[in-house]
Amino acid sequence: MIIRARTIVTMNGAPIENGAVAIAGDKITDVGSFSGVAARNTGEIVDLGEQILLPGLINAHCHLDYTCLRGKIAAPKSFTDWIRSINAEKATLSPDDYVDSIQRGFEEARRFGTTTIANLTAFPELIARTTPPIRTWWFAELIDVREPDNAEAIVERAVGLLKRVQNWGLAPHAPYTASPQLYSRCEAAAGLLTTHLAESEDEMAMSADQEGPLFEFLQSLGLPLFEHNGVTPVQHLLANCRLNHRWIVVHLNKVLDSDLAMLAKADTKCHVVHCPRSHAYFRHPTFPFSKFREGGFDVSLATDSLASNDDLSLFEEMRKFHSSQRELSPEQILHFVTTNPARALGAARNLGQLANGFFADLIAISAAPSKSDAFEEILGHEGSVSWMMINGKVRLPSTA
Repeated sequence: MIIRARTIVTMNGAPIENGAVAIAGDKITDVGSFSGVAARNTGEIVDLGEQILLPGLINAHCHLDYTCLRGKIAAPKSFTDWIRSINAEKATLSPDDYVDSIQRGFEEARRFGTTTIANLTAFPELIARTTPPIRTWWFAELIDVREPDNAEAIVERAVGLLKRVQNWGLAPHAPYTASPQLYSRCEAAAGLLTTHLAESEDEMAMSADQEGPLFEFLQSLGLPLFEHNGVTPVQHLLANCRLNHRWIVVHLNKVLDSDLAMLAKADTKCHVVHCPRSHAYFRHPTFPFSKFREGGFDVSLATDSLASNDDLSLFEEMRKFHSSQRELSPEQILHFVTTNPARALGAARNLGQLANGFFADLIAISAAPSKSDAFEEILGHEGSVSWMMINGKVRLPSTA
């Protein structure tokens, strides 16, 4: 199959006008000008007309469990208030509710051009009841704050359930809900790991100063206080984990320069994920992107969950991020939802670009009548994508 479009954005070179991509099975076999690709390859020609063809987008951090909570939690006064609210909402949900929520989340993400997603679920036993329409990395989100002596059994159970799928990892939730023993067990059991870290002012106050709403909330519940040792959240976790390239570290909203220096000392750097609209929902201070860039960290963008966001569109995340990072070009920002998350997932050799040997995960958006900058057009795209292919198969984008 040969797919022709007005513009091909490969993410590994300049856009190709009147370009084409050849597909064989689930892989890309040729990319270039339409005349050149057509001369080198045979097969059906699919002409997408005046559209821009680009790699499918990669959502590096999402909780599809909570798709059903869209609009149900008002912007809270503090992060701890949000924890109280989401716990109350979750208490009303059944396993069937969660399965439906996950499935609807998959379809919404696909509609907005996401072809790969890193999904955290608190219920890995429900994975067998779902049918992902997109490429999925499943992460079991693990918490042992109510059973701090059971870390080994918690991890063993999760791994047993996750091994039924192709792409998986472990997600000890956060240092205030997951013990050092749980983090250690996860590192030993999985090649790919993710965690929430330094997400809020509340967490910093609890960890560094042993005070604040989160500290008081956990104390009131009579739960162990794993993270209250007079150091920052980053320092606390680095005392128990290596936080190297195997780790996808999410949020890092409240970090000190000394935290970044410590993270940079690892043999390889961890991957950082920022969720711009969820960040704004919680009214966190400005994300310190320039410091991560100066430190040589890869940053990816993600949607987080619909318990703190309006939808699962990575186009909206890119625009929100660009509004606070005007020095970045649209091309640079597009890397944060293609090549950077591909590296974070250990899939840099087969996802995130249109190149020979890569998986045939592609999306198309309508192009403006005048041939403006392709990256600016992508950044400005709103709504559903117009065409998509996942694993070499054409998939009609789902409707709202």
